[in-house]
Amino acid sequence: MTEVVDALPPADRRSAFANAPMGIALTTPEGVLVDVNPALCAMVGHSGEELHGTSVMALVHPDAAGAAREAHLTLTAEPDQPMRHETRLIRADGADVPVQITASWVPETADGQAAHLVLIVEDITERKALEAQLVHRSLHDPLTGLPNRLLFHDRLRHALDRGHRENTPTSVLVIDLDGFKAINDELGHPMGDRVLVSFADRLRSVLRASDTAARLGGDEFSIVCENTQKADAQALAERLRTTVTEPLELEDARVPVGISIGIGFARGGEAPDEVYERVVRAADDDMYADKSRRRPTARR
Repeated sequence: MTEVVDALPPADRRSAFANAPMGIALTTPEGVLVDVNPALCAMVGHSGEELHGTSVMALVHPDAAGAAREAHLTLTAEPDQPMRHETRLIRADGADVPVQITASWVPETADGQAAHLVLIVEDITERKALEAQLVHRSLHDPLTGLPNRLLFHDRLRHALDRGHRENTPTSVLVIDLDGFKAINDELGHPMGDRVLVSFADRLRSVLRASDTAARLGGDEFSIVCENTQKADAQALAERLRTTVTEPLELEDARVPVGISIGIGFARGGEAPDEVYERVVRAADDDMYADKSRRRPTARR
C-alpha cells in the first residue's frame, strides 16, 4: 500500500492519507510520531497535536511493550522487509484496542527527505472477538457452558504441574447422574437437556473459584480440585450428594436427581506424566464402584 500512495501526486497523496479508513502514521526511525491521520486519532482518542512528537511506544499497552520493541528492532535490522505485528494500544479513556500494525522503512532520498517509517494500523477488535468466541466454543460444552473434555484435561494437567512444582495435592471427582437414561426415555430428550443444564448450574454454585467443573460427555461430569487433600475431596463429594441432588422443579415436573461419585488423588510433588492416567482411572473406577454399591437405586 505504501508504494501505491507514494506513486500519487502530492495533493492526492495527502487526501489518501487523510481519508484512509485505517490508521496511518509517519514516524522517525526511532518511532517518534511525525504525522498521523484522522482515523488513527479516532482509534486512540487523541488529537494529532497531542500525538505529534510522542513515541509510538507511549500508545502501546505496557504488557505488550516488550514484544513491540522486539518487532521494531526486527524492522530496523531488516529494513527491506515490511514488518507485521499484532499488539494492543491504549485509548485516551484507558480502553484497550487490539491492532495489527504493518510497518515499512522509507530510506532517505536524494532530494533530502529523511528516512522514516510508515505504519498502517488496523483495528482488529471484531476479529479478536470472533477468535475468542471460536476458542471458547472449542473448549466448552455448548449445552451447559461448562469446560469440555479437552479443557478438563488441560486444567488437570495444569493442576498436576503446579502440584509437582509447589508440592501440593490434586483431587479429581468424576460424577455420573443416576437414572439419566430413564429421564430421557420417559420425559424426552428436551427434558433431559434441562436436567443437565440445571445440574451444571448447581455444580457451579457449590465449587470454589479455583475448582474446574467440566462435562465430559453424556451425563458424566468431573471436577478438578487444585491444592486439595483427599479428605477435603471426600467432604466435597458429601456436600454434592446433599446439595445438588434435591429434585429439580422443571416445567411442572419434579425430576429426582441421583449421583454416583468417584475420587482420584495425587500427592504433592508427584511427576505429572506418571500420575496423570492413574488419577483419572482411579476416579472412574471409584465412581463405578460407588454406582454398584448403590444399586438398584442408581440406575443408568
